[in-house]
Amino acid sequence: ECKSKRDKCFFLRTELEYRIDDKEFDIPQVDTPPTLESILNEPEDEDEPFILEDTCLLNTENIDAHSCETSSLASSDSGDLETNATVHGSVLRRNVLKGISAQIVSAADKVDAGLPTAVTVSNVIAVGTSHGLALVFGKHNQALRLCLGTTATGAEYGAVSALSINHDCTRLLCGFAKGQITMWDLANGKLLRTITDAHPPGTAILHVKFTDHPALAVCNDSGGSVFELSFRRVMGMRTCESRCLFSGSKGEVCCVEPLHAGPELKDHPITHYSLLAMASLTKILLIGLKPSLKVWLTFPYGKTDPASVPLLAWQFVAVQKTINPVLAFCRGDTIHFLLVKKDESGIIHVIKHRQLQLSCDLISLSWINPRTLVLMDSTEKLRVVDRPSQEELETVDMAELQLVYNSSHFKSLATGGNVSQALALVGEKTCYQSVCSYAGQIMYLGTKSVHIMTLRNWRERVDHLLKQEKFMEALSLAWSLHEGTAKAVLGLFADPAKRKGVVADKMVEILLQYVDRSLKKCPEQGKIQVMEQHFQDMVPVMVDYYEHVVMGNKLLVYISCCLAGRAYPLGDIPEDLVPQVKNQVFEFLIRLHSVEAAQEEEVYPYIRTLLHFDTREFLNVLALTFEDFKNDKQALEYQQRIVDILLKVMVDNSDFTPSQVGCLFTFLARQLAKPDNTLFVNRKLFDQVNQIFLCAPVPMAEDAYQICEFMYDKKHLYNKIVDCYLKDPLRKEELFNYIHNILSMPGYSSEEKQLVWVKALQHIKDLVSISSPKTAELVAVHFADEVQSIITSLQVCSIVFFFCNSFREGLNPQTILRLGPDLHELLVDLLCQFSPQQVTAFLKTSQDYRLEEAIQITEKHKLHEAAAYLLEKKGNVQGAFEVLLQQFLRITIIEKLQCCGQNSMSADFLHTLEKFGMPSHPAEGPVSPDCFSLSSALKELTMKVLNSMSSFIAPPAIIQRILQDPVYGKGKLAEIQGLILGMLETFNYEQTLLETTTNLLNSDLHWSLSHLRKAVSRGLHPRQYHCNICLQQYKRWQESEEEIIIFSCGHLYHCQCLQRKEVGVLSERQYSWSCYKCTSNQGSRPECYGSVSMLSCYVGMFFSLQMLTEATLDAQQTQAWDHFRTLYRGPSRLAVLTELTHSHGNERAGFSNPVHPGTGSIYHSENFQLKLSPPPLVEE
Repeated sequence: ECKSKRDKCFFLRTELEYRIDDKEFDIPQVDTPPTLESILNEPEDEDEPFILEDTCLLNTENIDAHSCETSSLASSDSGDLETNATVHGSVLRRNVLKGISAQIVSAADKVDAGLPTAVTVSNVIAVGTSHGLALVFGKHNQALRLCLGTTATGAEYGAVSALSINHDCTRLLCGFAKGQITMWDLANGKLLRTITDAHPPGTAILHVKFTDHPALAVCNDSGGSVFELSFRRVMGMRTCESRCLFSGSKGEVCCVEPLHAGPELKDHPITHYSLLAMASLTKILLIGLKPSLKVWLTFPYGKTDPASVPLLAWQFVAVQKTINPVLAFCRGDTIHFLLVKKDESGIIHVIKHRQLQLSCDLISLSWINPRTLVLMDSTEKLRVVDRPSQEELETVDMAELQLVYNSSHFKSLATGGNVSQALALVGEKTCYQSVCSYAGQIMYLGTKSVHIMTLRNWRERVDHLLKQEKFMEALSLAWSLHEGTAKAVLGLFADPAKRKGVVADKMVEILLQYVDRSLKKCPEQGKIQVMEQHFQDMVPVMVDYYEHVVMGNKLLVYISCCLAGRAYPLGDIPEDLVPQVKNQVFEFLIRLHSVEAAQEEEVYPYIRTLLHFDTREFLNVLALTFEDFKNDKQALEYQQRIVDILLKVMVDNSDFTPSQVGCLFTFLARQLAKPDNTLFVNRKLFDQVNQIFLCAPVPMAEDAYQICEFMYDKKHLYNKIVDCYLKDPLRKEELFNYIHNILSMPGYSSEEKQLVWVKALQHIKDLVSISSPKTAELVAVHFADEVQSIITSLQVCSIVFFFCNSFREGLNPQTILRLGPDLHELLVDLLCQFSPQQVTAFLKTSQDYRLEEAIQITEKHKLHEAAAYLLEKKGNVQGAFEVLLQQFLRITIIEKLQCCGQNSMSADFLHTLEKFGMPSHPAEGPVSPDCFSLSSALKELTMKVLNSMSSFIAPPAIIQRILQDPVYGKGKLAEIQGLILGMLETFNYEQTLLETTTNLLNSDLHWSLSHLRKAVSRGLHPRQYHCNICLQQYKRWQESEEEIIIFSCGHLYHCQCLQRKEVGVLSERQYSWSCYKCTSNQGSRPECYGSVSMLSCYVGMFFSLQMLTEATLDAQQTQAWDHFRTLYRGPSRLAVLTELTHSHGNERAGFSNPVHPGTGSIYHSENFQLKLSPPPLVEE
């Protein structure tokens, strides 16, 4: 094919030279002809109105200037001259970190560090092991810097299951298989935090990751829950607060990925929200952690393989000249892309872009740059994919790596394997902690080695092919680099002129190496014919490539010189011959057929060949020539003729790519925009342009659709603008507002509105796929009478579900549409199929369905909980209970039992016991497995009911009801032996708890009373040794008894003196005295009271305590008791002591004379019960 093109170009040039003789025009010969760029003028600086290129939805311009992807208008213009457009060479460079690999193996053998389990990379590389160690290596010298943790800690915490380094590489988080999390200082290896209560115990840490916020991280455990970790330091104490972001009971999350931005993007408006992507087994969730928790998006996977691994990866890309984050996620063989952007009004938009369909099941997903993805499939093969073109560039087998899988952590083997079957199934192929990417590098952890993947720069890719002596492939790759069509390019200039210059030098180097190889590697022996054959095989290949490029460029330069009136390659053509030369060149170009043309030759072969060779440069030659045609009538006729031929050849011909047709339209637009334009272009051409835009098989630039919209708007073809919005991937969301404005705003005719109304109705399925809530709102406002026909036209059940479900979720209160019962029942049916977990909630909130039909639907789909709710709502409580019983919904039954009223509690429990009782007549003979499982389930449920009953019903009543069964009444108690033993265990547990509580209360009571006795019976010291009434001293050593009274104020009196002053009161055979002196000073408000007991003075002793017959509290003791209560105030002791003060007696009196239940202590009441939880059930 290349040879035929070369021959055609050579024939075209030969015929030109025959028509225009070099000698006749004195054209000198030169050794090095000038290039086309050196002759043609610079292109115009004005921006082209639009360029029809094969662009992608994420047309990325790399942020790094050294790894900039390049493209030009002529990137796909070379057409058939690209001999091998799919040659990409080796894109990835694979290196083994031998230093780290050797140290990992050595640590496992010599210090029992265990096998590697997790890896993370930043400015350092951290590797976790199965014995709880974290090894930190230098990134450049691969030297071991830190060994964090000990094997003793590893025995307690388990293996390291997750690692994460913060953005400034100062902290390392380690998650463990038994649920603990530790934080380390990477500067000195100091343990900063040990977190044991961040998540429920008994679950392994699957992921722990820092966010860009310095004090914020997230973790994901094997229970499927996600928690936010907030680190604080208060008064020198390091703390960690945990908050649940997603509960595993709502759907287990097995992958989390926070958005990380580099230093150059730290001020990006999206980074302030601390975005977090979470992948559960059924859907993707996108939430913002800052400034407050907010769910931004929920996206279901659809139908996938249950064993497929959910994958997430963030990357900042340039879209429409703005840099925004894109989330890539997949489960199985389809990769979806979500673009997150913030518009000028501050509203956040999440836009779904074109998905990538593969033919393999993926277990790893990573971005290596904004245009290139590196994927690993379930056969451990790396696949490098160019995201815009969806082309696979390279495949690398990684089987020798022996990749580390995280299956044991997902099965939570270290904590007993308490995970769901779905999560354990996914965990078979998970390798989240074995793959990490950082700064354009992807690291893979093997059992004995660490591999790192990076992109080769363009020179390395070419040299790699040259080392393998693949000169043809190397030259083909260099040509694609020269033309800007190569993929995953690194290290090449973005400027087309500089790029082509550098790559051209490399192509010359390739050709020289090929020649050198051809000359040096000749046959060592044989005839001369063998040598000749060798050169005939080798040399023409080089000549083909060289002549292919050089001859084509020479021909364009030759035509440009002739049309411009200049001699080739230097000098000028005589003025009298310039018109003749131009006419001959134009006549040659517009020939209908070539000389000796074959029958199958297409018309205008010369123009067609030049267009296929380089469309852009050939049109540039014509554009420069047309600049000089202002006053030449003959030339203007040729100009019009060539334009007509170009339109005929390119517009209606499928041989030319959209990019080449775009070059033609750009050329015409510039010519028509000139003020002195004389060209005539048929108006139908613009309709063809629009049709090409709308029917293009590949997405176009945003400007192209806007141009179509502008032209349709001028013609008032508003219904066709709907197609423009539908085909524009970046403005699909705006279509709803456009349709609403057309149908509701004045200024449009009824015919125009009707056409838009019909167009929207035709594309209702596309609208639902874009946004089902907005479609529902649009239908509610403008298509209220067509709801039934719309649902019928959608056909696909999943689309109908999303559409119908939006009526109850996404409509504004002003636009709520009242649907009939049949549509509500249809929605119930669809919910049963696509979202069974929402059925019960919908049935509780909606009232527009018919009960009988809804019951039939739920029973058809075997949603027993929803069916039971409908039966209960209907009034058939017994039927609802029977439905739940048949499916052994243990939790639901217990909840319903606990919701029973207090008055009917006993009857409900006993009725339930009858339902769960063992059959009265057991079957004879062998028992089938189904019957055995049924019996076991009934026993388990009966045990739960009995445990719940034991807190409300007396055990004798329970046992009596059990023994009323005829089977158990005949002595066959073996079947309920476990039940009765369980009740006895509960009794023993409650009895032990009650005894322990009584002992604690008695201990507190004894301590309180001893302190009270010590307070009220302490010794008193008198101020003077004489009576404060008679002023006579009391006799300390007198043998006769002399009664004295001492008050707490220190005043001393003779008993007889106080009696004479009448300051004592006799009550209940005991005097209550008051201080005479203090009473006289304070009037009638005594400040001091006498002791409860009178103190007597005897000969030979100082004081003696006169014992009373009864121990009661007088006023002074009551005062001391109140003071004691204020000192020892507490919630439990205060209540107990207050209860004791109401008994009006000592402990012995309380036991000998029990208080009446109606007025005494709560501890003696028959209704007093401890509400205790039953002990754990013991398996038989």
